[in-house]
Amino acid sequence: MTMHSNSEREPQIRVARPEDAEELLAIYRPYVEKTAISFECETPGPEEFQKRISNTLKKYPYLLAVQEGEILGYAYTSPFVGRAAYGYGAETTIYLKEGHKRKGIGTLLYNALESVSKAQNILNLNACIGYPEKEDSHLTLNSVRFHEHMGYSMVGKFHNCGYKFGNWYHMVWMEKLIGEHVPCPSPVIPFPELPARERFC
Repeated sequence: MTMHSNSEREPQIRVARPEDAEELLAIYRPYVEKTAISFECETPGPEEFQKRISNTLKKYPYLLAVQEGEILGYAYTSPFVGRAAYGYGAETTIYLKEGHKRKGIGTLLYNALESVSKAQNILNLNACIGYPEKEDSHLTLNSVRFHEHMGYSMVGKFHNCGYKFGNWYHMVWMEKLIGEHVPCPSPVIPFPELPARERFC
């Protein structure tokens, strides 16, 4: 099932497929080559990106915002740290196509991601964000402001841990609690095992 907006001309959410890799790479490449938003320094190839999509979808959602066949952005979750006891948390990631920021697409994607995460019984959403000592042409505080707008709170800062374009950048963690932390919580449901109505497919 695809989540339809009020107008067919507005973006819709669907699940990514490995064959979307080329188009998603076109969105991601400028973040690697022009910014410190991504701390990767080399853009992965299509095969590597396909593997990333496939591996994510084994347990977590990988969602696209699509308008009239064009992918305008994507967001997904992934393991937080990776140890079993962290299993009720997930790390969020989002990238928007150049020229399509501040149009509500990020909010649409994050709302969908949060909805799916709640259905999975995820309780904590965590965002790892590059943070400049002083805003420059490669990195601003826009991502931090977006996450604040979406209800995330600042919880930690690592100093001068990323070096890119001849500059040192900090990294911050922001979090949003989306469920109740009770004794014996319900097990986390892998994304492929969710009912179709909760998977935006």
